Amino acid sequence: MQMSQMKLGKIEPVPVREVWPHEALNFTKWLAEEENLAQLGDACSIDLELVDTESAVGSFAVDIFAKETGSDRRVVIENQLEDTNHDHLGKIITYAAGKGADVVIWVVARARDEHRRAIEWLNEHTDDECSFFLVEIEVWRIGDSPMAPRFNVVESPNEWARAEKAKDGLSDTKSAQLGYWQAYREAALSDPDFSKVMRPRKARAQHWSDVNVGSSRYHLCMLAIVQGRRIGVEICVSNDKEFGKVVFDHQQELEQLLGAKGEPYDAKKSCGIRFYRENCDVKGKPEMWGDYIAWQLHAAVLLREAIIGIDEAYLADAGE
Repeated sequence: MQMSQMKLGKIEPVPVREVWPHEALNFTKWLAEEENLAQLGDACSIDLELVDTESAVGSFAVDIFAKETGSDRRVVIENQLEDTNHDHLGKIITYAAGKGADVVIWVVARARDEHRRAIEWLNEHTDDECSFFLVEIEVWRIGDSPMAPRFNVVESPNEWARAEKAKDGLSDTKSAQLGYWQAYREAALSDPDFSKVMRPRKARAQHWSDVNVGSSRYHLCMLAIVQGRRIGVEICVSNDKEFGKVVFDHQQELEQLLGAKGEPYDAKKSCGIRFYRENCDVKGKPEMWGDYIAWQLHAAVLLREAIIGIDEAYLADAGE
């Protein structure tokens, strides 16, 4: 018996100017929409939040000015629906300086080799406080199907190389912190339950690592207290003390959920609860990092879901 042949379509590229004839009026406006900006952010592993379009930099204007959700990192995005050129390379540096940017994203139709090397050089010769991305925008279609855009990152910071460079001159404690968060980031990106709802920050030599959960009012934070020999996960509520009080009321419930003792805190601009797992020697027992991190990832998924439920009930009671 002969099986019928399945008819398959052919993927074909679509010139970007057919989709967006005018860079400022069409493409920048499209990219500034929340879902499209999120797609660019996913490609660069950054949670992007729009601040402004055609944002002034002296007598010039950057196409899109954004920020990283859950942090103060500033992001400038410059669009060029053609081959890269020296003019736009100069623009991104000018805009980065004018906006005090931490992240620069140059979105282009095609990246020339000279400019790929220029962005690579910038990433190699700047510290981890400033990151440059060169991204090609592509559009594809199968037959008469809707056109599908895709962001292809062709140059980005080499986080591993930067982390190795950053280890030079660090104390044993700082080196352990940096190594721990590197291992955490790798594990988080490969954990299906965690990665489908949250994204880890890049590794830094500090005792915490923030995690955005999709709200501007609260976020989670992973903790690695080297001297205290404990790890933890924290719910941090920013600029909403009323909701913070509601979270405090659920402390016992959250402790039972996570199997960890909670320590509430109430600072000037934020409040929350830190849940700790004791006797975790981050500096002295790196062979245990996998176990520590697995607990944190699982706890973060549980805590995120619980806090979202608490927030939904709180907003419903408030009539919002």
